[in-house]
Amino acid sequence: MEDPALLRRFHAWLQPVPSPEDTARLAFFQDALIVLDTNVLLSLYEYTAESREEVLTALGQVSGRLWMPYHVGLEFVRGRRSVLESRKRVLTDAARSVNAKLTAARNAIIEAKETVRAQLQKYARVPAEVAALEQLVSEAAVNEHLAVYRDAFKTHLDMLKNGHDLTPANVDVADPILPRVADLYGDRVGLQPDDQLLQQRLDEAVAFRFPNQIPPGFKDFDKGTPLRAAGDFLIWEEVIEQAALLPEGSRRVLFVSNDVKEDWYDTSNGKQRPWPAMLDEMHRRAGAELRLETPPDFYAGVGEYLNANLAADTYEEIRRVSETFTPPVVDDGTVVTATTAVKVAPSGDLPLIAYRSAGLTSPAVRGTMESLVSADRLAQWWLIGVTAQLRRREVTEGEPRVAIVAAVRGSNAPASDWKPGTVLPSGEWIHRDSSWIAPWFLDLLASAPPADRGVLCALAAEQAAETQPPTG
Repeated sequence: MEDPALLRRFHAWLQPVPSPEDTARLAFFQDALIVLDTNVLLSLYEYTAESREEVLTALGQVSGRLWMPYHVGLEFVRGRRSVLESRKRVLTDAARSVNAKLTAARNAIIEAKETVRAQLQKYARVPAEVAALEQLVSEAAVNEHLAVYRDAFKTHLDMLKNGHDLTPANVDVADPILPRVADLYGDRVGLQPDDQLLQQRLDEAVAFRFPNQIPPGFKDFDKGTPLRAAGDFLIWEEVIEQAALLPEGSRRVLFVSNDVKEDWYDTSNGKQRPWPAMLDEMHRRAGAELRLETPPDFYAGVGEYLNANLAADTYEEIRRVSETFTPPVVDDGTVVTATTAVKVAPSGDLPLIAYRSAGLTSPAVRGTMESLVSADRLAQWWLIGVTAQLRRREVTEGEPRVAIVAAVRGSNAPASDWKPGTVLPSGEWIHRDSSWIAPWFLDLLASAPPADRGVLCALAAEQAAETQPPTG
């Protein structure tokens, strides 16, 4: 007997939350069309060589069922270099941070010695003990002790830097990953939609789906241009179109993505499950079943069901890289500081809006604004904050307040790793003798061509003058 209409028509909404233990999961690994989101493919540039080789070998076991939407391919070929540039910046920032912390530790030890010495001279008047203390905690002795830690930290960071086989130059000259990915897919790559179809889909996303929060991708509504905002929806439309071409009776789609925002997953009941509306739409329009998985679960499934050989270290690396692609987003009303900036990601296209409103033009600075790496968030949040503070743009609804400065005026540095204004040329930076500059801002300047350097310096100098009165 057929189920009542209420149960049939809302079947997707009445199903339990999917889990790796589902008995129906096996069928998706055996015969489903497998679609990897852009962020899954870009993760290949984050893995170490050993893990990447294991992942590519595992993907080879499902190669015949891999299919790439055109929009995924476009985002993939355009985004490869920025992943490697972000990794390079992260390691550079880490080395600079370690050196700053060790210098601060050295200074703190010397200051502590001076405190003890002063008390000995004041109350005990024991020259021999003062001399012994000076010898024990001399600058040379402290430097020698800290050198052990400095060398150890440097060794580890150099290992990470030199042990990774990819650099941004690889992408420009001879990218070793691109041909491997191309071989995995063969001809199974979607065709570019014509302009009329693309316009139709963009109109549907912007005018209908986003305002009504129809998944997937409605949280990206503020990503600047309609084309950027509708990226997830464009991929979704291609997947539905391809699923409808599968043989009847075996129409299954396994979609793998690092994206777990609420425009893909329903968390209203305290549990995370793919939106039933998406499962329903896939079934209604293509007659296909849909399953969403994150890379850690997907590769675990490939190992379990298809006997792929992935080491425990590889699974752990997949998990770590997956987490970097899904950073938390700040809540409305939050004040973003230099301490919290690295922990939260700007929402939507806010960094690019700030980039354009500042009059910046270089691909290098734009790459920093588009970066998904936490080390670049200070620069992103600063530009968001300074363009709002200096009224270079209108503040968007729900935008958090930013309390981050790139430079300050005064006689004292805010922290030990800030550099005096004299590190910049006199023609580029004013108040050189009475200002201090944040190390991350110097990194941002180093990546920018002259025109953008001038814009960034002007913003930082104006902010410093407006934030606090000049001194000296």
